[in-house]
Amino acid sequence: MNALQFSLFKTSFRLFSPGALWLIGVALLLFILITSVALGRRRALERMFAAPTRQTAIPGASPLRHWTRWCLAVLALCAFAIALARPQFGTHSELSKRYGIDLVIAIDASRSMLARDIKPNRLDRAKLELTDLLDKLKGDRVGLVVFAGDAFTQCPLTSDYAAAKLFLKAVDVANMPVQGTDIARALEESKDLLVNAERGAKARVVVLLTDGEETMNSDVAAQVQGLREMGVKVLTVGIGSTAGEPIPELDRRGNFVGYKKDRAGNTVMTRLDEAGLTALAEQTGGVYVRSLDGSAGIQRVFEIIDGLDKAEMESRMSVQYEERFVPFVLLGVLLLLASAAIRPGRETKARGER
Repeated sequence: MNALQFSLFKTSFRLFSPGALWLIGVALLLFILITSVALGRRRALERMFAAPTRQTAIPGASPLRHWTRWCLAVLALCAFAIALARPQFGTHSELSKRYGIDLVIAIDASRSMLARDIKPNRLDRAKLELTDLLDKLKGDRVGLVVFAGDAFTQCPLTSDYAAAKLFLKAVDVANMPVQGTDIARALEESKDLLVNAERGAKARVVVLLTDGEETMNSDVAAQVQGLREMGVKVLTVGIGSTAGEPIPELDRRGNFVGYKKDRAGNTVMTRLDEAGLTALAEQTGGVYVRSLDGSAGIQRVFEIIDGLDKAEMESRMSVQYEERFVPFVLLGVLLLLASAAIRPGRETKARGER
């Protein structure tokens, strides 16, 4: 639940976790129950014993003490509930700086990425691992390029990782107007995204995640040369098997209808081109990693990114609230101690004492 802000006596207050206040509702129900039980006990005593003989027949009985004891415990619960809601008031200004790099993720969305040598398929596995990478990033700006036979920017450079994950989730083979695997266009689009970035970072990286078909040609070499001159590292992540896997054909509803065939009627096989992806990465000072049925490859990518020089990406003044939950914790503890100190009934003197 979002923080709750309000003003009282010209002072700004905020409850950082207002969802914890539901415990006060529980405390009120306990109060009603305790009061009901106390009144019931009192009426029962009044029915059983006349007022002049009640103290003699039941020495030490005190419904009021019993009620008070439990009410203090209920008030302690209310105090703890307010403390858990993290009340904040009183503010101070603080200069916050964000450091990071510019990172463009280029993800292959061609039909070969539907191959199921990686479960559930190459594309879905790639999206899961890239989501994991986004969860690890801190302060970096990230952009998303999607490519097949052509490439386009799916998400501009942003530090809003939640938005980037939404754009990543929307990547689908069915949305690609031109099929194929044009890695040169993917690198070109990634380079343009970095060149046009406002306040470019000191370190810039392209993460190319693909099965690597048709990796190296003259167009790719030209783009690699341009990225190298800009000082941009390309980290290549290969996904798929080198043994080869048929490419599924799906209908408009996404149902499997067979495997892709060439003009001669032979089943088309897709294979991971590790050699080409390794050469591409090394020419820019980057590395090649392989993605299998886990996130080891993406973890390696994150370690490389995390080790790069971080530049100041943003600095701004922010208003910080002072935490005020400690007094409510202390109040709750004191109320519990007071509750424990109250005996259920009055002490009675032993017979024969004066």
